[in-house]
Amino acid sequence: MGLDLSLFMADWEHLSGTPVENRVQALDDATWPTEFYDDYQRHGPAGGGWLWPPDRVSAWCAEYVFFTTTGAYGPHARAGDAWADIRLLVDTSVREAMDTFVAGLIWDVDPADDPAPTGGGGFFPPATDRWRPYVLLVCPPEAVPGKARAWERVEPHLEALHEPFAAESEGWAGRPDTFDNFTGLLSEWGGVTTEAARRGWGLVGLP
Repeated sequence: MGLDLSLFMADWEHLSGTPVENRVQALDDATWPTEFYDDYQRHGPAGGGWLWPPDRVSAWCAEYVFFTTTGAYGPHARAGDAWADIRLLVDTSVREAMDTFVAGLIWDVDPADDPAPTGGGGFFPPATDRWRPYVLLVCPPEAVPGKARAWERVEPHLEALHEPFAAESEGWAGRPDTFDNFTGLLSEWGGVTTEAARRGWGLVGLP
């Protein structure tokens, strides 16, 4: 069985008030409160989208459920590998914007870091087990607006990725099944970073 990915958008200021060693648990407790579990389930999105705690007014975090995956980390890693395949075939301006957008989310410059057990620069506990990392990705609030702006530059040019994708990735094992799968997942990440930037919140991916 492979890794799963649970993606959270969180208010860093609120989370910083929790001891480092308890921050991962705080995300779980806030988004899956035991006393409201049934109500939380009933108000969850149909198929995907933002999943908020029942008391949304005071909520300081939310979980994003991807429409284009079943919760597994694999599709994100495969999309990142596809980008690594095609990036040198893409116009420089689009390539630079896409690099900024996907780096640390679904693609790592160093393949040895995919997925990288990380403590998010000390904001989360350091990983103690290579195969069961505490966090798969951390994008602090100061980095999110740059990714949202990069997505704005990339989105109008997604179709320009079609030919490179067909040449280098389509039909290969360990890559997205279709170009639509690839761009659909990118678009979801675009929406995630846009919403997090709007709120001034960060992103955390847990296994």
